[in-house]
Amino acid sequence: MRPIQMVDLQQQYAKIKTEVNLAIQEVLDSAAFINGPAVSSFAANLSQYLGVKHAIPCANGTDALQISLMALGLVPGDEVITPSFTYVATTEVIALLKLKPVFVEVDKRSFCIDPAAIEKAITPKTKAIVPVHLYGQSADMEVIMNIAQKHNLYVIEDNAQAIGARYTFSDNSVKKTGSIGTIGATSFFPSKNLGAYGDGGAIFTNDDGLAARLKMIANHGQSKRYYHDIVGCNSRLDSLQAAILNIKLRHLDEYIVARNKVADYYDKAFAGNPRITVPYRSPNSSHAFHQYTLTLNGVDRNGLNEWLASQHIPSMIYYPVPAHRQKMFDAFGGQNFNLDITDWLTERVISLPIHTEMEEDQLAFIAEKLLSFVNK
Repeated sequence: MRPIQMVDLQQQYAKIKTEVNLAIQEVLDSAAFINGPAVSSFAANLSQYLGVKHAIPCANGTDALQISLMALGLVPGDEVITPSFTYVATTEVIALLKLKPVFVEVDKRSFCIDPAAIEKAITPKTKAIVPVHLYGQSADMEVIMNIAQKHNLYVIEDNAQAIGARYTFSDNSVKKTGSIGTIGATSFFPSKNLGAYGDGGAIFTNDDGLAARLKMIANHGQSKRYYHDIVGCNSRLDSLQAAILNIKLRHLDEYIVARNKVADYYDKAFAGNPRITVPYRSPNSSHAFHQYTLTLNGVDRNGLNEWLASQHIPSMIYYPVPAHRQKMFDAFGGQNFNLDITDWLTERVISLPIHTEMEEDQLAFIAEKLLSFVNK
């Protein structure tokens, strides 16, 4: 049995090595390292894949979120509703721009933002909602978009963990996550389902005017070289990463299928165990399974984490401290938010290895060792 990893990027690379190496060599031969043909090609292919008019590559997923908020013309003190149960980048950029993060609950089953909690948190200062498609499954976007329309709010989808997931509306129309809100943002961190071999990110929108503004902000606020109309930043996806991502985009759907097969194995192995709740699968959303996250019931979560490590099985806790309890948000009254479900989840969730190259003997070993601890 091969050593078990949370994500096995070496084995994944081995399967596409010829394609990737050729793409890298083409960039090296062209010497177009910044804003070269590979970047525009990837942007076009990504736009087509997602079914969105504009895909704007940038330097990383955090920049994608920050630039998205910058483009909306918000001012310090404006409120942005967001889940606390997420990676800190989602909420960090809100504070960075001197906006006020308003933390709300998630659904206990899906881990995604609770639309009912959004509605309750809206005030005259609310300007935007940032739903997070956590672990690879869409938030309830139809309800969220209806709330946003009712209250004239922007919606910025944090799609860092769910690229390729599909959301089905009540009229049976289907859209991919990241293409539904006012703006979508994603990360190409190497461990993501669509991961670069370094940092990278992208922003999506169907609004032509907004797309032009997003592009300007990502490029020092300029649409014409050396003429800077608005305050921007320097956030570029380099050509080498774009070339790699162009290759991996061709394989993204098969990667998602492979991850779902792993999830299916785990689901079957843990089915019916009263101490383990397997990931919920929404009838409205496919699941990209960026993470396979269990909720434990009456199990020493930290003890399990240590036990698995002793058996050379990696596991991760995403996330042990929710945003509203991070010191960085003390100035925004983070500790004053009463989020019982979020706190409950942070004490009980654990994520198991899931990636495109997992083999059945690895899965059987993981399930056996986990169950031996849970059932003792």
